[in-house]
Amino acid sequence: MAEVQIRPAIATDLNTLMAFDHSCQSDYVWQMDIQREAGQVGAVFREIRLPRTVTVAYPRSVSMLSETWNRRSGMLVAVIDEQVVAYTRMNDAIVQHTAWITDLVVSPRYRRQEIAILLMQSVQTWAVQRKNQRVLLEMSSKNNPAIRLAQKLGFEFCGYNDAYYEQQDIALFFGRFIR
Repeated sequence: MAEVQIRPAIATDLNTLMAFDHSCQSDYVWQMDIQREAGQVGAVFREIRLPRTVTVAYPRSVSMLSETWNRRSGMLVAVIDEQVVAYTRMNDAIVQHTAWITDLVVSPRYRRQEIAILLMQSVQTWAVQRKNQRVLLEMSSKNNPAIRLAQKLGFEFCGYNDAYYEQQDIALFFGRFIR
């Protein structure tokens, strides 16, 4: 594979980014069960193997990317041979001292080549430069590839939000301290 360069996104990247297939394939989902007892409520997540591979739609409107791209604190792209092949968007104005990764997308042709890992490392460098102490990564409970990536990089499950996305999907949050 050619050398991967990570750089800040620019407005002319947006059409390329919006043209990516943002969906992913998954054989597993994290299923949530709510447990209620007298005076207690708890949520338990179980990884469930699906009977067949499913295509998981991206939880955000890709068409809104051009309108919202500059509403985040940062956006990085991965470039191979002058072609943008992946991006991530992050915001460090939501939770104090925390860089919150809201999007991490790799064009299907370039997946499983550690480009997402390089982007995540660059986000952590960006976060440290901005004096953040933690990185938080959000994803749909159906996005098993993102869940596995987070776990591989040492992120730990730290919360969820039911009906977080427009399609009412559950958002999972994985966090990691960087200092």
